[in-house]
Amino acid sequence: MAILSDKDLKEIIQKENAIKVKEGPEIDYNLQLGPSSMDLRLGYEFGVLETRRVKALDTKGMNDYSDIKESKNVTPEEGMVVHPGEFVLGSTLEILKVPNNLVARIEGRSSYARLGLIPHAAAGFVDPGFEGNITLEIQNLGNVPITIYPEDRICQVVFETMTSESENPYGEKTDSKYMGQTGATGSRLDEEKR
Repeated sequence: MAILSDKDLKEIIQKENAIKVKEGPEIDYNLQLGPSSMDLRLGYEFGVLETRRVKALDTKGMNDYSDIKESKNVTPEEGMVVHPGEFVLGSTLEILKVPNNLVARIEGRSSYARLGLIPHAAAGFVDPGFEGNITLEIQNLGNVPITIYPEDRICQVVFETMTSESENPYGEKTDSKYMGQTGATGSRLDEEKR
């Protein structure tokens, strides 16, 4: 597998609509495009888990999950405070549309990690064929609250080539429960076949 360069990234973004913005400022290539990655910005919607209202999350019975996840919309001026140890869901402002011959990886930016903020805890692998906003699993590992702001560059995406085009891209699989997701999408573990 090979990582796409800035030249190739710009080409797939423009020709294949691989990264687009539906709501908010347009892509700023001078600011967002790096030598081998594209910075993605924080969206406006957050999912906050009100964990004090539940005894435990049961991965086989996710009924309590929808009762404790609250959506909150935030403006770029007010920001969202993430307290030490707190976990919130966010999303990217950009929508990804991964071509069938590529995979994408979402990585945190070191400028946030150096503050103790992990902008994307897991699930950083994006399958070929996926289309939608990327839900970010944001956690403050530091000792002080951190305010984050919509429209700020919080993570980056890297596209890599595959040995061949995917035979069964995401979206065509029966278990594609996050296809077309918008905003801070919570866990859909209850929809998973076991």
